[in-house]
Amino acid sequence: MNKILDLFKRPRPHKWRTIFVIWLGWALVMVGYQAYVIGRFNLQSPDRALSWTETGTLPNYQAGMTYLLNPFMNDHVAWDSEYYLSIAIGGYHDPIMRAIPENYSWNNPVVMPQAAQPSWVSMNYAFFPFYPIMIHLFALPLSVFGMNPIATATLAGVLVSMLGTLGAMLALYDMARDKDEMDGLRAAFYLIIFPAAMFLAQVYTEGLFLGLSFGALALVRRKRWIWAAILAACATLTRAAGGLLLVPMGLYWLKDGGLKQLFSRNWWKEGLRLLLVASPVWAYLLFVAVLGKGFHSIETNFFGRGLLLVGQSWSAWKDAFGRMLSANLQARTYFMVEFGAIAFGLLACIWMFKREPILTVYSLLTIVFSLTSGGAQGMHRYVMAAPVLFLLPARWGKRESFDRVWTLANVLLMGVFAILFSFNLWAG
Repeated sequence: MNKILDLFKRPRPHKWRTIFVIWLGWALVMVGYQAYVIGRFNLQSPDRALSWTETGTLPNYQAGMTYLLNPFMNDHVAWDSEYYLSIAIGGYHDPIMRAIPENYSWNNPVVMPQAAQPSWVSMNYAFFPFYPIMIHLFALPLSVFGMNPIATATLAGVLVSMLGTLGAMLALYDMARDKDEMDGLRAAFYLIIFPAAMFLAQVYTEGLFLGLSFGALALVRRKRWIWAAILAACATLTRAAGGLLLVPMGLYWLKDGGLKQLFSRNWWKEGLRLLLVASPVWAYLLFVAVLGKGFHSIETNFFGRGLLLVGQSWSAWKDAFGRMLSANLQARTYFMVEFGAIAFGLLACIWMFKREPILTVYSLLTIVFSLTSGGAQGMHRYVMAAPVLFLLPARWGKRESFDRVWTLANVLLMGVFAILFSFNLWAG
């Protein structure tokens, strides 16, 4: 009798529609909020959060940066947005973008427009191509509105970021809902209220990268190897950290008996699946073959970044810790968030290891990868690539008291960073 009654029970509804409505509301609120704060008050510059921002955010510091001066949705562009818009509109050799010689040194910081020095390396090379490509593609239909190219590309960039965020929310929901649908809903919601989540609504790679990387992780957990491989390859062409997806994809392949199947009668089928698992490798090799030389030149000589720069990173974070303890209140409050994000990311990795070992390993790799890149800034932004950062509080959020306090703390901090970004001050 019970089996017959079960046939008439409604299936457990998924929260896809709820997530979409929350995402749409978030997108509208972010656009409206940033426009509101620009019209309501102004901030005093310079920003003294970092040593270089004390001179790098003086009044009119954006003079000559064409892509950051267009009035349309100007509150959604700052800092790296310039490079993404430049690549999308003018390509890697955009004549109005700045370029440096191959032997560039900070002891002799010579920078010229690419048009004046065509043989020099454009600073656009420091940035991966997939996000600008998506901006360019989205800008094509948006051109019907008759806006100038920069305004059109800006709108396209925000749309790409926000749609990527929707993908990331759906992927987190899928990764967290196995035991409780509400865990998945909370994980998706906690993503968009994280302090650095305001970057998901800007012309920045965060939204697209999280959508692609989280999507690849969710799909490979469901053994959807082809689509997971496609998303992982695109994530690798969006940001260097995408190459780390090779590790969880390989671990899921081993968990699924891939190694055993590789030595079976149908070894060739498993070999094809292994090629899919290695999609981040193929994507990175393609990037290196086409853009690698210029990328390493700019990253090393100008930005001082690299892979596993342990000594340089230790020195940078040691100085950052000192600034957090200094009398500089702006630096102190900024680095409190930085170190807090690192600490919570590591705590989430420890706490979630038994429950989600593969996702935890990937999360830890993303944190270490960013920590040792050579600079001490932006970690509250980079740790968002660690899915356990949202899966853990999603579990804790079963307690209504935690859910309310966590939401309040995150939203207030995110509001601060959104204001800073809107006024072109340092937000990480």
